[in-house]
Amino acid sequence: MHHKTDKTMKMNLVKQTIFTTACIAAFSYGLTGCGQETQSKDKPNTDSLATIPVEVATIIKGDISAYYSTTATLQAEFEASVVANLGGLIEQIYVEEGDKVKAGQILAKLDDRQYRLEVDRADASLKKLENDFKRNKELFEKGLISSETYDNARFNYEQQKASLELAKLNLAYTKIVAPIDGVVSERMVKQGNMINTNTAIFKITDFDPLHAVVYVPEHELKKIKANQFVELAVDAYPDESFTGSVLRISPTVDAQTGTFKVTIMVKDISERLKPGMFARIRIEHATHRGTLLVSKQAVTLEDGNESLFVIRNGQSYKVPVKTGFVNGRNIELASVEALAVGDTVVTIGQNSLKDSAKVQIISMK
Repeated sequence: MHHKTDKTMKMNLVKQTIFTTACIAAFSYGLTGCGQETQSKDKPNTDSLATIPVEVATIIKGDISAYYSTTATLQAEFEASVVANLGGLIEQIYVEEGDKVKAGQILAKLDDRQYRLEVDRADASLKKLENDFKRNKELFEKGLISSETYDNARFNYEQQKASLELAKLNLAYTKIVAPIDGVVSERMVKQGNMINTNTAIFKITDFDPLHAVVYVPEHELKKIKANQFVELAVDAYPDESFTGSVLRISPTVDAQTGTFKVTIMVKDISERLKPGMFARIRIEHATHRGTLLVSKQAVTLEDGNESLFVIRNGQSYKVPVKTGFVNGRNIELASVEALAVGDTVVTIGQNSLKDSAKVQIISMK
């Protein structure tokens, strides 16, 4: 009986302990919840104090130009096909594609044995006829022969002189020479080939200068003038630009296309530009000097009105502007209010800005 009472007391003690623990936990949870609710009610509105991250650039002073942009294929001004003046066997080739050559330089040689023999034969005949002519001349001066005989001797002599010159010319033609300075751009034959007269042997191209021919719309006529600066870019050298100038302008406009022809001369000292390259061309037709310039990214267009955000004392202010010329990176501020060289303007992040908004500069260009 006593044993049963002790067991009942122990069970009641355990239940009381569990109940007490649960109450303490519930009380603690209630305090915590109340504390969080109170904290959220007392927390200030941080949205009104938030700063907006932006990237910025500085207004500078400089020169900017207007361009007419177009494309064209580069052409060589001077290019020549080298042909054989005689038929025969190609005995030797002295140059290869890519070699630079000078006008008169020997490029290849034909087998000349036959032509040498013809020179020797013509020379021997000329010496015989020369002696005959001299003897007949003496006889004619003494009146011992007729003028007809003398004239025949003189004619034969002169004719043979021409035959010898022709034989020498044919011998010279066995040496195939470059007609112009340039680079061997193509070789059409191989050593040992048998060729005929007027067979094309080489093509020689003069890479300096190169030309680009463009066709400009009629309404641009007043902008384009001789000697204007030209800038070119080609895919082979994407990070570089090349220069040239307007060489000549056609005096007429094509009635069918409404364009006029402009020839551009390209000077490439590095000799990297090649005929046939596709070029993007910009013809500079006007320049504004000492004007305010800013990154193109800074100017935004809304409802036909241009503006930008300037930063002063950590806050952004919207300023209306009017722009002028544009180049690859900058745009001209043609008409501005309250802007000057050195002002900091927003280039990225404008969409989140309003007047007097606080900003944080994270990058400057």
